[in-house]
Amino acid sequence: MIFGPFKLILRIISMIVSAIFLYFIFTFFQIWMTGHHHSAENAQAIMVFGTTENNGTPSPELTARLTQALVLWNEQRAPWIVVTGGNIPGDVYTESGVSKTWLEHHGVPASHILQGFGNDTWQNVSTALSALKAHNIQSILTVTDPFHEYRAMAIASSQGLMPQPSPVSNSPTVHDSLWKFYLKETLSVGVARILGYHLLSEWTSVASSVHLPSGG
Repeated sequence: MIFGPFKLILRIISMIVSAIFLYFIFTFFQIWMTGHHHSAENAQAIMVFGTTENNGTPSPELTARLTQALVLWNEQRAPWIVVTGGNIPGDVYTESGVSKTWLEHHGVPASHILQGFGNDTWQNVSTALSALKAHNIQSILTVTDPFHEYRAMAIASSQGLMPQPSPVSNSPTVHDSLWKFYLKETLSVGVARILGYHLLSEWTSVASSVHLPSGG
């Protein structure tokens, strides 16, 4: 009888841990499945989520996303392309600016390219909303790496857009410690679905600003 309450507490803790474990396993499964699904639907715009640029030149990862967007454009899957991504202190170029220039050089008219900015996925979408609304755009094909596709779509949906997946299958990222990216996404999505993607974005921004050098 003395150990009765103790066993009950352990049983409750075990049930809670098991529930949390199953929740994150289910989250991982959703991320994996979304990252391997390619929508056959057309949309009003193709949204390219930003990633690193190298002093005015798209990184291999960004080039892969832009190439995917260009293929969709040439297939006439959407009449607009939205490029996103900002910069950090010290950078001369923005990710979206570099992306826009690359697309123009590959035949996409500047008049059909819209821009967003921001340093995370939430900001990528939110900074592009005014341009999207100005052209009555709601449906988008989201172009990003497979492990990022679920979160990108979830954030776009939470801000009133109607996303369809078009993950990049040949990104260089896919060949480099891919499990780390899926683990990070699983944790991010699992936490954000409870706290909210906007709140997680704010926390990330604050944490990043703490580690950035002042001035400049």
